[in-house]
Amino acid sequence: MTDTDTWEPAPGTQPTVGELQLQERSSLRRVAGLSTELDDVTEVEYRQLRLEQVVLVGVWTEGSAAQADSSLAELAALAETAGSVVLDGVVQRRDRPDPATYIGSGKAHELREVVLATGADTVICDGELTPAQLNALEKVVKVKVIDRTALILDIFAQHATSREGKAQVSLAQMEYMLPRLRGWGEALSRQAGGRAGSNGGVGLRGPGETKIETDRRRIRERMAKLRREIKGMKQARDTKRGARRRSGVPAVAIAGYTNAGKSSLLNALTDAGVLVQNALFATLDPTTRHGTLTDGRDVVFTDTVGFVRHLPTQLVEAFRSTLEEVVDADLLVHVVDGSDPMPQRQIDAVRHVLREVAGEREAALPRELLVINKTDAADPMVLAQLRVALPEAVFVSAHTREGIDELMQRMTDLITAGDVEVSALVPYERGDLVARIHAEGTILATDHEADGTRITARVPAALAGMLQQFGADAPAVVE
Repeated sequence: MTDTDTWEPAPGTQPTVGELQLQERSSLRRVAGLSTELDDVTEVEYRQLRLEQVVLVGVWTEGSAAQADSSLAELAALAETAGSVVLDGVVQRRDRPDPATYIGSGKAHELREVVLATGADTVICDGELTPAQLNALEKVVKVKVIDRTALILDIFAQHATSREGKAQVSLAQMEYMLPRLRGWGEALSRQAGGRAGSNGGVGLRGPGETKIETDRRRIRERMAKLRREIKGMKQARDTKRGARRRSGVPAVAIAGYTNAGKSSLLNALTDAGVLVQNALFATLDPTTRHGTLTDGRDVVFTDTVGFVRHLPTQLVEAFRSTLEEVVDADLLVHVVDGSDPMPQRQIDAVRHVLREVAGEREAALPRELLVINKTDAADPMVLAQLRVALPEAVFVSAHTREGIDELMQRMTDLITAGDVEVSALVPYERGDLVARIHAEGTILATDHEADGTRITARVPAALAGMLQQFGADAPAVVE
């Protein structure tokens, strides 16, 4: 879908939730004929006027030139997702970023010339700048300067839809903003006091608090309120997760790099109809859907927020309750974009964040199943290299559904790997147990006897323990 396309549902069909969300995101259209200017402009010209014109700046401190170019290309994709037009991009080779202006004073003046030549109104730096670096570089280039963290936070703010997601993004933005507040001169000062006649004299003496100090205090108060709200939402999320675990239904978390195709894979596995968009961080709010494995047992799939290299610490902290869905799952389906030129960097970035979250909870990560997605759009040479480097991975295309059946079988094998085989005589009045065996296990044999139903099945260890009281044979772990 292009920028000027309008979304329409297929004839005779009802739009899914994801399609409605995509329509809402694409709903900002210009109505022709309402301009008060003498010369009207076209839709394309209007969008060019509305979108920010940006220049990208990166500092290459380690790795190869291809990795540096890939990092800047990812920054360009982030900038376009945020709603801007990339005019130019420059990379400087340094041992480390300049502590004063990030790229050095000489390069900063060269960047000013690039800004003037392209007509850009914003500079985006591929890294997290200190408040001093941000201020110093902005004074040289004389246009707005933001860093990678602020850009990602802006995208999250645009895409958050649920109450919890909006609260998490707001908290992350405030944590980022707090040390970067700047005063704008004495005109906004709230300081007063001292001897009569100074600062206006009687009636104008105040608490001695400047405008910037007032802003900081209000931000801290708002952050404390948001933390309380998120804590309450976390308790509700933990309660729902606990209820799912008590029901014995296996939980599968779908995690991976941003725009790797996690939501598309969820749709292919469950026909969930969630939002699918070719944009970074299209999914921020976790989506849980019911599914069925190849052996007939129920399973719960959860689509989680995507990761990115150098994911801001503020976001990891704010979205910790959401990321815990991954840590508490029975199986982690790690989705990788096979069409990316450097997929191994995606894998390392995702695993780094997951280890960080698991380390905070002192919990072990669930079993991981690597899924290489987008095989229909990937370079055959890259896929061949991945098949050698990752022999345990499953290669699929959520778009064409190629490999989905193999993926379902692999998930079934991993989830049932710890099942035990039992033979129990379940009384007829315990129909609830029979229903659980059918939902959570695999029936091998059934025989109706006078005292109850004799069932031989493979079931999870917890359910096998409950069946022992009904004369179950000694369970043996199924290899």
